[in-house]
Amino acid sequence: MAIPGIPAAVLALHWQVNVIRPEGFFGPMLAAPVAASGVVTCATDFHAAARALALPVVFTRFTIPVGEGELVRNTGFMRSVGAAQTEFRPDSPGTAIISEMAAQPTEVFDNQKLSGLAGSKLPEWLADRGIETLFVTGVATNLTVEQTARHGTDLGFTVHPVADCVAAAGVEAHEAALTNLELVTAGNVTAAHALEIAGGR
Repeated sequence: MAIPGIPAAVLALHWQVNVIRPEGFFGPMLAAPVAASGVVTCATDFHAAARALALPVVFTRFTIPVGEGELVRNTGFMRSVGAAQTEFRPDSPGTAIISEMAAQPTEVFDNQKLSGLAGSKLPEWLADRGIETLFVTGVATNLTVEQTARHGTDLGFTVHPVADCVAAAGVEAHEAALTNLELVTAGNVTAAHALEIAGGR
């Protein structure tokens, strides 16, 4: 197994049925543009290649346990998922990682926050392993991806959104988020470039 060139991990955000599939809670908004973008295939291939370089591939899931966990209904987004929380139980079909990626996680962290780095032990898990760089994939670009990338940067990580492994409900929202992320992170990269960085090339 190859040794990565830098202490890095892939952070794979919200690759779950509720977000990606037509039958999921956000399916009416996201399933069609996600399918049209080809992002699932690209991200699946990228995750597999990252694992071949011995990088951890850490998945996050948005779930709501009985009692609501750390959910705070302080935005329209959080109020809407709170009202439909049974669809987000940790063992519900909607929170399952999509079949293409089901065997890929090194670890899975659940939370009730928009940022994948909030409300769980994930930042400590990364720090304990000496991880300094995060390559971010997921849906949606302007929601969990942007929120997590900004949060990770504030926590001191070097964050690279993987531009061809993220998607949003619309092209304008996707491109606007990537424009923002180019400024507030270490920069967007393609999957191919991310693998070059991770391999020390």
